[in-house]
Amino acid sequence: MNDKTDQRLRLTLRQLEVFAATAQLGSTRAAAGQVARSQSAASAALAELEGTLGTQLFDRVGRRLVLNENGQALLPAAIGLLEQAGALELLFASQHPAPLNLASSFTVGEYLLPDLIARWRSLNEHCPVDLAIANTRDVLEAVASFQVNVGFIEGSGSHPDLVIKRWRRDELIVVVAPDHPLASARATPRSLSQAPWILRERGSGTREAADRWLAMHLDEYAIGMELGSNEAVKRAVRAGLGIGCLSRLAVQEAIDSGLLVQVRTPMASLERTLSIVWHRHRRLGTIAQSFVRLCLDTATSAMERTNALPANLPAKT
Repeated sequence: MNDKTDQRLRLTLRQLEVFAATAQLGSTRAAAGQVARSQSAASAALAELEGTLGTQLFDRVGRRLVLNENGQALLPAAIGLLEQAGALELLFASQHPAPLNLASSFTVGEYLLPDLIARWRSLNEHCPVDLAIANTRDVLEAVASFQVNVGFIEGSGSHPDLVIKRWRRDELIVVVAPDHPLASARATPRSLSQAPWILRERGSGTREAADRWLAMHLDEYAIGMELGSNEAVKRAVRAGLGIGCLSRLAVQEAIDSGLLVQVRTPMASLERTLSIVWHRHRRLGTIAQSFVRLCLDTATSAMERTNALPANLPAKT
């Protein structure tokens, strides 16, 4: 009799589920609540996993469990296996598919994704969509920590675990209220330096681009307010509280309706890139792939679509 017992699989999906939840939440107590198990059962599952692998997966920092190098190496594969197991269950169950989990910066999430999601839902009407809107920094963190499948950001961004590919171009413009002095006169560097600026909060891709552009062209500038959304900036500008710098996507409708006026400035136009983000160690599932492909098909040039194709998205035939 061949001794094949040692070759059988000893890892279980329950162990991996507890491991992934602990990595996300930082404790077995919180993980137990998420996976509907007692804390003792969750702790036992994690101990069994570490025993099977012959290595520790977490370091204790204060009262939190933090992934060490071994745990970081295991996490992408564990999440992938759990997602595949979930897909298998749905294949034989009369349930709706797993949701499409997205995170997006404000400009993309508010002014581009709604139409794209509507088009995608017309082809995938039974698939729910979860869209979290935050600033660029938080979107990058959500993708890096496997909270979402795909992210959309404005401007530059970097993370060692993420693939960030350009998607389409965007223009930022300066706007004021219709009764502001700069609404009817060409701005000068002096007038722009003296006026209070109403900008997005730090961590926002719009704020990063605006700061870089202003510092390049003005010796100094005064920040009157920092606000956490495009809509808040627009309302403050409309109230006459200062000058705003936002994406044309965010303000074009207000300009067309006469609520805001684009300022003529002596500086070069401000353009940036909008990008799609995914984890380099996570293979996109069929649902996420189909949505990313739809977004790529809206890119401004065939060259951008080609450069932005993820390695795990098969080319169209």
